[in-house]
Amino acid sequence: MDEIPLSAQFIALALLLGCSAFFSVAETAMMASNRHRLRHMASEGDRGAKLALDLLGRTDKMLGVILLGNNLLNAATATLVSVITIELFGEEKWALSIGTLLVTFAILVFAEITPKILGAAHADQLARVLAFLIWPLLRAAYPVVWFVNLFVDALLWLLRLKPVAGDENSRLSAEELRSLVLESSNFIPQQHRSILLNLFELEQLTVADIMTPRGEIEAIDIAAPIEDIKAQLATSFHTRVMVFENDPANIIGVLHQKRLLAEAFAGEITHAALRERMAEPYFIPAATPIYTQLRFFRENRQRMGLVVDEYGEIEGLVTLEDIIEELVGKFTTRQSDVAGSLSWRGDGIVLVDGAASLRELNRMLGLELPLDGPRTLNGLIVEHLQDIPEAGVGVRVGNVAMEIVQTQDRKIKMVRLHRPAGE
Repeated sequence: MDEIPLSAQFIALALLLGCSAFFSVAETAMMASNRHRLRHMASEGDRGAKLALDLLGRTDKMLGVILLGNNLLNAATATLVSVITIELFGEEKWALSIGTLLVTFAILVFAEITPKILGAAHADQLARVLAFLIWPLLRAAYPVVWFVNLFVDALLWLLRLKPVAGDENSRLSAEELRSLVLESSNFIPQQHRSILLNLFELEQLTVADIMTPRGEIEAIDIAAPIEDIKAQLATSFHTRVMVFENDPANIIGVLHQKRLLAEAFAGEITHAALRERMAEPYFIPAATPIYTQLRFFRENRQRMGLVVDEYGEIEGLVTLEDIIEELVGKFTTRQSDVAGSLSWRGDGIVLVDGAASLRELNRMLGLELPLDGPRTLNGLIVEHLQDIPEAGVGVRVGNVAMEIVQTQDRKIKMVRLHRPAGE
């Protein structure tokens, strides 16, 4: 290469490093690009995004042409540096060693690390542009890439390794999608983010997790005096009321108060009118998933149902409103909302109703109370102590210290919770 000027050799060296940098940035940008964002752009007609997705669908061939070009250029760069070193200093061993170190440094800085950092930082934008350059290179070098991939496929087969297809590799698991939602605070409002997060929880919930317990169901005894029934209907918080006869466990129907408007205006509400206006109760197995029950409500044109266990005993009541509130949050002011405004006081203490849902307590107070057993705070404490405690008794469940404040009718009425250390 004596006839080639030294300046031209240095220019060629710079060009080789630049071309190697191109392949490095292309490799990182293509592999680090967000395929979901590219699909969105492609659906809007972006040609670069479509071409990038096509290349990502054949990852083995795309990487083949990129690495082929990159390695050839790096080898040519090292060879050229050796030629320049010999021309300047002769075949001295120290000169060749220094030249090797210098070319290694130059390749790392200018052709590897810096381009790959840029590719990772602007992956989506670069992938759409670089795809137009990679595609013709792949077409031109396809025979060589195909030949090299024969050996690659054979090696993978010997190692019993099955390459993952591009589409399968880009699929997100439920936990990954949940993490994306949590990290999207800059794009999605807090309220909308909460709704999306609630969707993940609904898959694991049954109607028994959100029902109103049997002891809190508002119901009227149709065998009671009519004046008592009228007074109860007049003070009811609900438009639909359960009706039983003598025994609260013997629910015989559901009464919609709108159906009694004519009798109410005429002052002729009677036991017969109540029985005539009652609708048949709708029963739901306790293990029914929430999503399934939501579909059943729609198909059966129902808005509420009685939750029964495997023995047919009534456990509670669930409404369409309960399911919707699990998704969007509380939006009513029901009397039974015990955890709607819970928060720690300045001294790290909060008073909680014993009937409060453990799920609500975990959500509102940031606790980690177990959810695989009882569903209420009262049930959790009773199960833990194997007894109904007296007022003043203290107990620790997990890292949460609790103090029984009041008991009533064989139930824990009020509990004082202490904020866990470090919370």
